[in-house]
Amino acid sequence: MTKFGKLLVWTLVAIVLPGIAMAQGADAEQGVSLGAGIGAGLAVGLAGLGCGIGQGLTAGNTTAGIARNPGAAGAMFTNFILGMVLIESIAIYGLVVAFILMG
Repeated sequence: MTKFGKLLVWTLVAIVLPGIAMAQGADAEQGVSLGAGIGAGLAVGLAGLGCGIGQGLTAGNTTAGIARNPGAAGAMFTNFILGMVLIESIAIYGLVVAFILMG
């Protein structure tokens, strides 16, 4: 399968699955729309995807840097922890946006 085909499949999965979940669990009294469900799913999913990629790159580059220069491990580790905290806050923002949309 080509890269475009994989991208198309995963895009459809990311859009369709939250919609199906909202259609099955939606109450007419609550007034939660299908668009809010798709938006909440995309907010959490894309925030998680971005954080996973960012944390992987950060951990890999920090490990490589410490392997090349073990003497600078203390300074690198401090920056590594600070970077991980800031990256993880993006996932929390995505979750907050999803809660606001589901409201």
